[in-house]
Amino acid sequence: MESELKDLNSKQLKSTASSDDGGSAKDDRPLLKPDAADNIQELEKKFAPYVRNDVYGTMGRGELPLAEKFLIGIAMVTLLPIRVVLAMTVLVIYYLICRVCTLFSAPNRGEDEQEDYAHMGGWRRSVVVVTGRFLSRVMLFVLGFYWITETFRILDVQEKSENEAKNQSKDEDEAKDQDEESGRPGAIISNHVSYLDILYHMSSSFPSFVAKRSVAKLPLVGLISKCLGCVYVQRESKSSDFKGVSGVVTERVREAHRDKSAPMMMLFPEGTTTNGDYLLPFKTGAFLARAPVLPVILRYPYQRFSPAWDSISGQEKDDPKLYAENVRRLMASERNLILSDIGLAEKRIYHAALNGLLSQS
Repeated sequence: MESELKDLNSKQLKSTASSDDGGSAKDDRPLLKPDAADNIQELEKKFAPYVRNDVYGTMGRGELPLAEKFLIGIAMVTLLPIRVVLAMTVLVIYYLICRVCTLFSAPNRGEDEQEDYAHMGGWRRSVVVVTGRFLSRVMLFVLGFYWITETFRILDVQEKSENEAKNQSKDEDEAKDQDEESGRPGAIISNHVSYLDILYHMSSSFPSFVAKRSVAKLPLVGLISKCLGCVYVQRESKSSDFKGVSGVVTERVREAHRDKSAPMMMLFPEGTTTNGDYLLPFKTGAFLARAPVLPVILRYPYQRFSPAWDSISGQEKDDPKLYAENVRRLMASERNLILSDIGLAEKRIYHAALNGLLSQS
């Protein structure tokens, strides 16, 4: 992959140099030439996890039928303004609730400029969580998600626990306490399809997220993110800041595992979004704490428009890579998702290639 990127960059530099030598000659060629991929169909086969499969086509630039254009026009002047107004109303209402609940309350401050209100106790925390879950569901309804189907599956570990209990001399009370403690998840692990994923998880379990540090300074959303207990990271930076954030996340996962009152961490171990039909390789950060995790799989059934932004045994916890891979395979098998070995770097190449090819057409 590195050699491919270098080759692309060298081609771009050569074309620029030839343009300079030609004086008035202008290079209008795209970043990637057609020989980088024979056509868009070949690109879509190579980068299948990022391909949009709705009527709007590749990069949302497909040729729409006349009926679809008519529906979009009607929605732009009727449905869209109503939804925007209602969504902003819900957002402002929840912001005001968070503002009232955090009055005269200092945020919990940690290292690396981390601060949150997720560790508040009493009625303040209860109001923030209950109203947050309710209004998140209202927001999803406003955006068109009228019905959300949830299915649950609890792995059958009872027989295994009973067999282990027979070989132990501990009394029943101690065994029960240990089972409850070992079964409490410290983090929620989910595939990542869209920004709407956040709203669903807020309505379902109201966990803490990892977010860009700039989110904390946004109007309205900034305070809400602090009430969620978000862990902030400077994603544009390549410094050792990542190690500090990773440590904070690991500690928060362990805290949620030990303490039922602490918010669970919500992590997207793929590191980017897909079209919802694939699972990319998992980052190991969510599994460094060696605590149980709760896998959640999101699917968005659609007819015309895809909401995609783009397009366990105990020993395994000692090896974060093995732990991550086993959870990934479990999630894929539960909903027939396709395992893919490509990642964010390939996604950027795919988008660059599409932009180059589409600019030619």
